[in-house]
Amino acid sequence: MHLGLIGYGNIAATLMGFLAAPGAPAVTRVTLLVRPGRAEAARAALADHPAETSVVEEAAALVAAGPDLVVEAAGHSGVRDFVPACLEAGRDVVVVSVGALADDELHARLDAAARAGGARVILPAGAVGGIDLVSALSASGEVALTYRGTKPPAAWAGTPADEMLDLAGLCEPATFFTGSAREAAARFPKNANVAATLALAGPGLDATRVELVADPAAPGNLHGYELSSPAARLRVEIENLPSAGNAKTSVATIYSVLREIRNRIGPMVI
Repeated sequence: MHLGLIGYGNIAATLMGFLAAPGAPAVTRVTLLVRPGRAEAARAALADHPAETSVVEEAAALVAAGPDLVVEAAGHSGVRDFVPACLEAGRDVVVVSVGALADDELHARLDAAARAGGARVILPAGAVGGIDLVSALSASGEVALTYRGTKPPAAWAGTPADEMLDLAGLCEPATFFTGSAREAAARFPKNANVAATLALAGPGLDATRVELVADPAAPGNLHGYELSSPAARLRVEIENLPSAGNAKTSVATIYSVLREIRNRIGPMVI
């Protein structure tokens, strides 16, 4: 497979490490798109990678390279600036920054680009499980869904939580946000992708309720949600380890992207 990759932060760098490991999906070529001025550092970091790698600085160059699949790992701005061109060119894109779709205008733009190019926007499950069942149950009638995201204080550094709490001095759990998944995605773009994923699979961004919590005793990034529908009731709790390079990101998110790549290559999809 020839993989296109947008962005080279913690998620992309960790993914490239996974792709170099024994038993990884057979990605033989990678074209990496980075912001201007970051190409040389990326080339140096990937110099010893077993896949053939090239680094470009424009979406047109990524499209021209002809990847079989593109993975976006560049945040909300990366989705806005680069993903539409890939879709219009007929390239399926795995969008990691799912919260970007809380912007209705961008959501519509991606939908139009995908239809024009005959491509698909693929939303990975990320750090949360049960997305398949949430999506299936959304067809059964009215669905109620509440999500609660709990992370150590350090994972909320640099977010609006910094202005509401003394994160460094926190001694007990503190709920600092209660609202819709749309509001959470807009205010916490690096921390609320799980909420957006659940909402898009379930009752929608405005109908999904979200609570965000800073807890100094949290052993990792904790995700829990409750769903009720005419067909079933569901309660899920997940304890994820943070990625080694970024406390805001659960390492399970990157394994979820690896799964999407494996499903694209393998003879059987699960």
